[in-house]
Amino acid sequence: MATAAPKVRVGVGAFVLATSNEPVENPRFLVGKRLRAHGAGTWALPGGHLEFGESLEECGAREVDEETGLKVKNVRYLTATNDIMTADNKHYITCFVVGERADENQEAELREPDKCEAWEWWTWEELLERVKAAEAAKIGEPLEKHLFIPFLNLVKQRPGVRPT
Repeated sequence: MATAAPKVRVGVGAFVLATSNEPVENPRFLVGKRLRAHGAGTWALPGGHLEFGESLEECGAREVDEETGLKVKNVRYLTATNDIMTADNKHYITCFVVGERADENQEAELREPDKCEAWEWWTWEELLERVKAAEAAKIGEPLEKHLFIPFLNLVKQRPGVRPT
């Protein structure tokens, strides 16, 4: 019996800006350390799979709320990447959205502690530094903070894009 070809899935990653007045060149946004599934041990945006009938913006806001308890406002489409994860035999089109915390004093909660170890606020420049470190690392060399493939691809495939 023939094995069905793996399917391409749609993922949504949500940039949650710390404030509605983040600097355009170096905004702060929320990242979490993944625990399960593909990308375990890497840092990524809150996000997940697009559900049937859902807009990208709705998916991003839903996933942020489910994972962090944060409400986001002004959610809008940013860009997309083509992410082939050969080690996991997965292929995703990852759509990125961006929005701001509705309450700038509220911090992210670990709502899914079986899926996410911690939340941190990073700047765009910090992300770029981590991408450079990942690209310069030799195979098997330990990195302080591994990045989820869609995060790496965002910088590589969409140079000049900023979550603003």
